[in-house]
Amino acid sequence: MKVLVIGGGPAGMMAAITAKQNGNEVIILEKTQSLGRKLLITGKGRCNITSSLDMQDFIKNTPGNGMFLYSCYQNYTNQDIIKFLKEQGLEVKEERGNRIFPITDKSQDVLKCFTSKLKELNIKIYYNSKVEKIIINEDKENQIKEVQGVEVNGEIIKADKIIIATGGKSYPLTGSTGDGYKLVKDLGHSITKIKPSLVPLETYDKNMHQELQGLSLRNVGIKLVDKQSKKLIYQNFGEMLFTHFGVSGPTILSSSAHLVRYKNVEEKMNTHDIVLNIDLKPALSAEKLDERILRDFSELKNKQFKNSLDKLLPQKLIKVFIDKSGINPEKKVNEITKEERKRMVALLKNLEIDIKSFRPIEEAIITSGGVSIKEINPKTMESKIVKGLFFAGEIIDVDSYTGGFNLQIAYSTGYTAGLW
Repeated sequence: MKVLVIGGGPAGMMAAITAKQNGNEVIILEKTQSLGRKLLITGKGRCNITSSLDMQDFIKNTPGNGMFLYSCYQNYTNQDIIKFLKEQGLEVKEERGNRIFPITDKSQDVLKCFTSKLKELNIKIYYNSKVEKIIINEDKENQIKEVQGVEVNGEIIKADKIIIATGGKSYPLTGSTGDGYKLVKDLGHSITKIKPSLVPLETYDKNMHQELQGLSLRNVGIKLVDKQSKKLIYQNFGEMLFTHFGVSGPTILSSSAHLVRYKNVEEKMNTHDIVLNIDLKPALSAEKLDERILRDFSELKNKQFKNSLDKLLPQKLIKVFIDKSGINPEKKVNEITKEERKRMVALLKNLEIDIKSFRPIEEAIITSGGVSIKEINPKTMESKIVKGLFFAGEIIDVDSYTGGFNLQIAYSTGYTAGLW
């Protein structure tokens, strides 16, 4: 059987390897000059390969249609990708948050494992080959559509099976420009709304941008709340970062995967109803925090308030904190009232920032939305509309949190699509 794989990212490479190992003739059609360009930038160039969590937990960490991936995750697990890399000579290590990285800290080494295997299996790769059209045979009487081949640079390449692994719309410089959506839409497939996921968030407070840009906070609690309904949208604990436009970092990126699915979210952001609450001292109750402040103040009795917070807060955060507290910065700490201390505690436990918008999809790590899962067989990744057409990776309407989960989706769906 002749198999064409459109797209040379991790999903496409895995699909090609699996299809070839099952005795097929395989060609990868890659529109850029190289394979795995997006893989190279994952994990800040280190490649967060997967997670060490149980595969059931992968479903829990996939807010975008996680249950659809049940069979794929059974077919190809996190242990399978680790075994594959080890067989190619690359050892892995585990870091905090169950994150698996290559021992070398180089995503280039992960890509090399894939490209070496493709070479070993003599899989043909056509570079600079943008697919313009998928050719199908349509039997209108029996309502059957079946793949025939593709049109690439004006040339027809015939195929018995086509696997689409063109990615989403995030990081377009790597080749993910949403081409696949048009290809499959022309065949009758539905594309759910394309939105950014795992994306930084813009905030309204420009003064805060100036003051806090570059500040990284570790071990903080975050909550996204709908101010109007008081509904909790998402909560997490970990690391976040202030930027020139708002907030980013692991907890914020994961929060965006929930926020993007929240009803009327754009409207609500426009009316300042989506709020980020930051607990700067999650390990301390309000009472314990008040005791801590009293202890600090007893050692600094004659100091001004503005010079008394070094032990409590990072330097960059002090001015913002004082402004928001409403306490006179020149006031001596031994003159600060119980009521003012109460305000301090409330602010430390709940620093509120209004969310303005998502950053553009070009800055998103992953795309939310894609080919509707209702039109794909979850056991095989084959289209329910066109026989012989399969899907793998980010083009499908599935997406996860940060932590190696989205790459595992690529391997598992790629493997499954290549298997049948």
